Amino acid sequence: MIQPAQRTSGVREYYFSRKQKDLDAAASQRAAAGLGPLVNLGIGAPDGMPPADAIETLCKAARTPGNHVYQNYKGLPALRQAFADWYDRYYGVRLNPQGGIQPLVGSKEGILLISLAYVNPGEKVLVPDPGYPTYTSASRLVGAEILTYDLKEENGWWPDFDALERMDLEGVKVMWVNYPNMPTGAKATPELFQKLVDFGLKHDILIVNDNPYSFILTDQPLSMLSCRGAFDCCLELNSLSKAHNMSGWRIGMVAGDPGMVGEILKVKSQMDSGMFKSLQLAAVEALGQGPEWFEALNGEYRRRREAAGRIFDALGVSYDPDIAGLFLWGKVPKAVATPSGFTLGAGGAPAPSGVRPFSAAAKREWTRPSPEGDGGVRLSAGEALSEELLWGAGVFITPGCVFGKNGNDYVRISLCAPVPVLEEALGRIKEFLAKH
Repeated sequence: MIQPAQRTSGVREYYFSRKQKDLDAAASQRAAAGLGPLVNLGIGAPDGMPPADAIETLCKAARTPGNHVYQNYKGLPALRQAFADWYDRYYGVRLNPQGGIQPLVGSKEGILLISLAYVNPGEKVLVPDPGYPTYTSASRLVGAEILTYDLKEENGWWPDFDALERMDLEGVKVMWVNYPNMPTGAKATPELFQKLVDFGLKHDILIVNDNPYSFILTDQPLSMLSCRGAFDCCLELNSLSKAHNMSGWRIGMVAGDPGMVGEILKVKSQMDSGMFKSLQLAAVEALGQGPEWFEALNGEYRRRREAAGRIFDALGVSYDPDIAGLFLWGKVPKAVATPSGFTLGAGGAPAPSGVRPFSAAAKREWTRPSPEGDGGVRLSAGEALSEELLWGAGVFITPGCVFGKNGNDYVRISLCAPVPVLEEALGRIKEFLAKH
């Protein structure tokens, strides 16, 4: 077999892609046992419809001759202007549509493009723990040295700036930031963003704020680019995926100083030939939505957040009921995390008749030698609860360890399921708890 490049040795297939094998196995077991389908509360893919006028524009434009050819690498002027107007209207930030905005195939693409444009092999990158795994994988793909910085509950899931100053920051090129935070739902304030900008200016570090959740369950969307000095050391990623129910459309952007954004265009223009024109025209319509769109969107997410909270209440999981974003993040009770808690290797946890509690794939994926050396394997509290509910109740929630060691004792519920589905999950979990 031809050997792959060394850069791939430091990354794995994305967690939710790997975990799908387990979810498929659990679903098949439930079907064979005559049980209801699996309830997947894992990934944050909005299930609502995009704005109707965006869909209509897409269809009309797709039927128009001439719209199916290669497009400008920089995106349509109308789309860049729509992004600029969007930032001006909702964030109070003036962007330069001529060079300060680069449309992307989803903001996730921007993470790798920024890494390729700004990070040399051997340079250091600051990555949050817990945090979006792609920050780490993209950094490894470009040969960076990863420095994790802690986000902890006792600090409101904000960076500890005293701890950051004590780190060896020589050679640090980029710091990844994400507020409203995924997975914790922690919100930013203008003061926090200013401290991050000041930190970047002080140490000559590029601060990149990944900002796709700023409209979800927040009173006022915030942009780091509104801060004093931000255009000297910051870039911001954003997208239509979450706020406009358009995750599959893959429409994002990066904004900042035109010179800095131009470096990203150098890389992007080598990798694609511009976004489909019909998508760009539809995005212009979506970006023109008024406050009533976001009010309706958040009304639904508030109902879902309350329903997800009832699941955590039943499990004894503690959580902040006022989080932002598409997820509810909670801490697993200590009883689950004790040595007498869930341990694999000796039969696993009980499960309904005909359903195996833990699959072989799950064991390979999550098991580690137990500290006692007894041949068993022990999971973190979040992993144990996630596996217990998957194989025992047919409900999947994401273990916090996916996002870093500081997530070991946590689990996450996606709010991208209607209230009846969340209530179905709650009923199954209550029934499982009553039996076991």
